[in-house]
Amino acid sequence: MLKHIEVTAKTEDEAIAKGLAQLGMDRDDVSVEILERGKTGFLGIGSVPAKVKLTYEVPDELAPAPVPAPPAAEERPAPGYARPEPHVQRPAPKAQTRPQPQPVPKAAPVQPVPAPKGEPVDDDVAAAIVEFQTGLFRHMGVEAVPVVRREGDTYQVVLEGEEMGALIGHRGETLDAIQQLTGYAVNRGRSHRVRIHVDAEGYRARREESLSRLARKTASKVVKYRRNITLEAMNAYERHVIHTALQDHPGVSTFSTGAEPNRRTVVTYDPNKM
Repeated sequence: MLKHIEVTAKTEDEAIAKGLAQLGMDRDDVSVEILERGKTGFLGIGSVPAKVKLTYEVPDELAPAPVPAPPAAEERPAPGYARPEPHVQRPAPKAQTRPQPQPVPKAAPVQPVPAPKGEPVDDDVAAAIVEFQTGLFRHMGVEAVPVVRREGDTYQVVLEGEEMGALIGHRGETLDAIQQLTGYAVNRGRSHRVRIHVDAEGYRARREESLSRLARKTASKVVKYRRNITLEAMNAYERHVIHTALQDHPGVSTFSTGAEPNRRTVVTYDPNKM
């Protein structure tokens, strides 16, 4: 059975985090719908909190707890009657036991960074990529080195350095911006457009795996309850991952709706694909 809660906060991310903490669930366990986007207003005036809807699955066999029966009315003794003292048998003292040593929790395994794709390349396109990104990172005050390889018609750029989180950004937004800016700069004036893919610390592969898991969970719910589910707003790359993950999934179809940056993917029940 599906249930949902509605949560408000200053931003959509804060509202989602607040709802997940309230439910005690992970991001992949719920479907998120943005009901109202937060607005900061001007100098704090006219601000509007964000409102999200978190839908989650509850097992059907989970029944409500039985209501305890009310206690029986206390019997009052007759006047002048002295109630005898009950004989209380004191328990024997327990033998003291030494505390058992607690097991030391194991550290979470470190996810290996996938090997870069493609072959090393040193042509005019690779040189243009390195020149542009080196200047960009200098202005950003970030120490990062672009390593360029080529896979087919795509130039795979891996950013190497410390504290790459600043270049990845929230949900890869900074990484996407770097990729778009690099594409504009390198392809300007070229008759043949080249594709450029920018990554750091294997973020793209981890994000694709997380989105694929979300897509499969959502598809299972759509088939089980035979109802459409609209996912949260995603960029074009993330929507493409969802569409690809479910293109051969039995019982569901996908399409996108809305305008950027609030465009969403809808997973629909499709009995023709069963």
